Amino acid sequence: MPEKTPNRPPLPSVDGILQRPDVAGLTAHYGRRPVLAGVRALLDEARAAGAFDAAALPDVLARRLAARHAVGLKAVYNLTGTVLHTNLGRAPLADEAIAAMVAAAGASAVEFDLTKGKRGERDAHVERWLCNLTGAEAALAVNNNAAAVLLALNALANGKEVPVSRGELVEIGGAFRVPDVMKRAGARLVEVGTTNRTHLKDYAEAIGPKTGALMTVHPSNYAIRGFTGKPAPKEIAALAHGHGLPFIDDLGSGALVDMAALGLPAERTPMQALADGADIVTFSGDKLLGGPQAGLAVGRKDLVEKLRRNPLKRAMRLDKVMLAALEATLILYDDPERAVRRIPSLRLLTRPVGEIRALAERLAPGFAAAVGDGFAVGVEDCQSQIGSGALPVDLLPSAALVARPVAAKGRGRALSRLAAALRALPRPVAGRVADDALWLDLRCLEDKAGFAAQLKDLRVC
Repeated sequence: MPEKTPNRPPLPSVDGILQRPDVAGLTAHYGRRPVLAGVRALLDEARAAGAFDAAALPDVLARRLAARHAVGLKAVYNLTGTVLHTNLGRAPLADEAIAAMVAAAGASAVEFDLTKGKRGERDAHVERWLCNLTGAEAALAVNNNAAAVLLALNALANGKEVPVSRGELVEIGGAFRVPDVMKRAGARLVEVGTTNRTHLKDYAEAIGPKTGALMTVHPSNYAIRGFTGKPAPKEIAALAHGHGLPFIDDLGSGALVDMAALGLPAERTPMQALADGADIVTFSGDKLLGGPQAGLAVGRKDLVEKLRRNPLKRAMRLDKVMLAALEATLILYDDPERAVRRIPSLRLLTRPVGEIRALAERLAPGFAAAVGDGFAVGVEDCQSQIGSGALPVDLLPSAALVARPVAAKGRGRALSRLAAALRALPRPVAGRVADDALWLDLRCLEDKAGFAAQLKDLRVC
């Protein structure tokens, strides 16, 4: 029965509201439980306020349910100027990789050999391509490069010493440090050399009966310049092999094509690392390779098998969807020219600056109209960075839409409001605030129609 209160109209019953056609549709979409909770909450609010708007209830309820069930992991426009942005998911995936993920999402032969009709090895889907592309004897995949390094150290040097140059004891995002990873792997770090200079004799003097391996680490997010020096990887490999030790080369970014040939800064490849004598090479799948998050280890078959048999491998393995995306990405590298066209990260990194500036000029009028008279909008030259620790000091010429507050007073607040309004769009726009302006670097904008269409929804408070 409807509730009655003195001098107030009665509130409808919960069941009565649920039976309304416009509410029943919400139940069919969201389920009875969340709709029931929403109705009860609205009635409690109406009871406390002493007022109830029956006509507005379905719309209010629909908005609340939509907000509650909104997906938090949203697609965004990455206009920050960092192509491989760690906080925005690093490498965007190729269409082929996305299609492979969808196809593998149901029942798939992730650990089933269709030829033999019995249990298979999940790494087999990517191992053949990794070996074919790098020349390695064997390969495996785990969930990120830090996991690949940890697995390699635990499998090859657990309880043993591993000399590493002081200049390579890096900290990566989230305050994870190489010494900490080594400790968790059960390896004992032996620092050799100095921050700026390490000699081959430093490694040689650190080798003893407790040494398990030699390792080099790709410096992430920084570079040492000036009076610097370190041994060539070939020299470290020869030293390790002369003492019967494996040499682990952590490359980090994992480029599978000659970046210099694309007009980009040179980056050592797994193929070069193996040619230099590395026994295990580790690198990421979601940086310069342009695939999903993964850590890849390639190298000597006997050593890779030790990693594969390590109990930690199961805890670090890739799921079927990520394996599908990785395999589809690796297949594109069968033709390097096709890879550059089809893999978004490579396509964006090699995008001509003239094309980016022309795009900015076309979008500038619409953007200016959307942000309003409080901002002066223009097109300015800027520099993009590769990101995610790949080539940390190298920059790429680009162009940006730039919005500068007209009024000097309250400039910081105005920029914060504009940045927040852009992030509140149906597809959030991530830019950057610098030099008293908001910058939208357009290097990574390929869906120009979608970006322009939603500017009508921009509300700068």
